[in-house]
Amino acid sequence: MSEFDLKMNCIQALLDERQLDALLLQRVSSFAWATCGAASYVNTATTTGASSLLITRSDRYLITNNIEAPRLEQEECLAAQGWDFRVAPWHEANQALAPLTQGLKLGVDGPYPGATDLAADVARLRARLTPEEGERFRALGRLCAEAMNNAIRVIRPGQTEYQIASFLARQTESLGAQAIVNLVATDARVYSFRHPLPTDKKLARYAMLVLCGRKWGLVCSITRLIHFGRLPDDLRRKMEATARVDAVLLISTRPGQTLGQVFQRAMAAYTETGFPDEWRLHHQGGPAGYEPREYLGNPASTDVVSVGQAYAWNPSITGTKSEDTILVGKETNEVLTAIPNWPMLTVTVNRQTIARPAILVM
Repeated sequence: MSEFDLKMNCIQALLDERQLDALLLQRVSSFAWATCGAASYVNTATTTGASSLLITRSDRYLITNNIEAPRLEQEECLAAQGWDFRVAPWHEANQALAPLTQGLKLGVDGPYPGATDLAADVARLRARLTPEEGERFRALGRLCAEAMNNAIRVIRPGQTEYQIASFLARQTESLGAQAIVNLVATDARVYSFRHPLPTDKKLARYAMLVLCGRKWGLVCSITRLIHFGRLPDDLRRKMEATARVDAVLLISTRPGQTLGQVFQRAMAAYTETGFPDEWRLHHQGGPAGYEPREYLGNPASTDVVSVGQAYAWNPSITGTKSEDTILVGKETNEVLTAIPNWPMLTVTVNRQTIARPAILVM
């Protein structure tokens, strides 16, 4: 069965489960998932695309305007994929949805008047990656790792966070992906903010770069840290502790485990390293897919890890962070965003040894 047919079958199964007649997909992430990688956005920062998909029990429609239709047909090849285009002039509201859904019980991947909100259900479908998506994730992981490595190696003291962010964006875009999350903090700001939007502050010694790169609709995450001059002992200790928590997360994310079980082991690791409350200061990550995180892990989560899923965990202890994207395999997990020749910390957990990124010291 093709990737596309498998996804259409998953949608029909969801409609059966929720006793609905049709599913409307409006989110950029859902559109990309259902079409095996097509882009419905114009503004890269938008959540809802300029086009949407309607899947009923017997038909599938693409609802768009006359601006978007030619690209979706010619470059994204969605007419060939079997979508029935319903196109309205750009200056008029598209009236196609009402007659197509008249009398139907409708589900939507978000809030919508008179419909059932299936956002959580669709997110879990997006997180169930096919082998083809796994291969695309591998390629994207290598791309994001290369972009991060190329950008961070040209950082120098005196550069602003804006300049550093521009290096990361340029490298990512030049390799064919979009830096949809591009966070940079330097020196004291690394300690102050978990989500540091870049500013005009100049780098003195220490910087954190965070990238979520998107291609084919998939999103891959990576964080790296760089320090100029001798690494302070306190910072080294925090990085080693963060690496241990990260190792616990990566080793624990195995098929059959619930995210609650994985999360609780990470909480224990925070305590064992002397930082019991740091997990409360920022989310720890979760399954990746067509959103940076399709949903988050938490201590009570009953979601079960399965083979072929991608995960991006991001443990942090104030001033440090560790983040890579992994692919869950039958025998072991594969780090997709590993950077060759990056300095690593070797961590042993339950007789398993894993290498996690250290702070690059220049």
